[in-house]
Amino acid sequence: NLLFLIFNLETMVIGITGSLGVGKTTVAGLFRRLGARVINADRIAHKIIKPGTPAYKRIISTFGRGVLRGNYISRRKLAAIVFSDRQALEKLNRITHPGIIRIIKDEIRGCNQNEVLVIEAALLIEAGLLSRIDKLVVVKSGQVVVKQRLKKSGFSPKQLKARLAVQLSQDKKIRLADYVIDNRASIRYTEEEVKKVWYDIIKNAAY
Repeated sequence: NLLFLIFNLETMVIGITGSLGVGKTTVAGLFRRLGARVINADRIAHKIIKPGTPAYKRIISTFGRGVLRGNYISRRKLAAIVFSDRQALEKLNRITHPGIIRIIKDEIRGCNQNEVLVIEAALLIEAGLLSRIDKLVVVKSGQVVVKQRLKKSGFSPKQLKARLAVQLSQDKKIRLADYVIDNRASIRYTEEEVKKVWYDIIKNAAY
């Protein structure tokens, strides 16, 4: 009984990554439904740049008050700066990545012994978190599907190209993966793929 085996495991940390628009959050949500606790790196990034935080102050000092909308940092305004200037992006990463990584490490250390933790992060590999996870799941999808999803989200082709330029290619991520989930078809198909990965991870970890 695999549900029984879950409660006889050491902490299991699963990393979920993939290129922009492939459906990482959907896949992470399906893992949550199976019993995993999910950490979303993008939500952590939102948290650490709230007004008054050290990262907030450093971003204003580095990029100016033009990135603000009211008292809050506009991620859209900030993205317009950093995704057109690699040096600016590197500066932003030096400000935000240490805080994001610290919170993720704290979450991992705080896990219960029998817990399955999923970390969803677009830049999981690029941020050097690969050594902190037990299994890497890469989500992929077809280009047509990705373009449709991003168009609905308001991304222009130029914005998409700029963001993909700072990420490892899908092929490189897949070469590092323990599991690959194809999210180009129906949600039911993706759900079945996630279940296969989940039960395989739990089964192998139990022996």
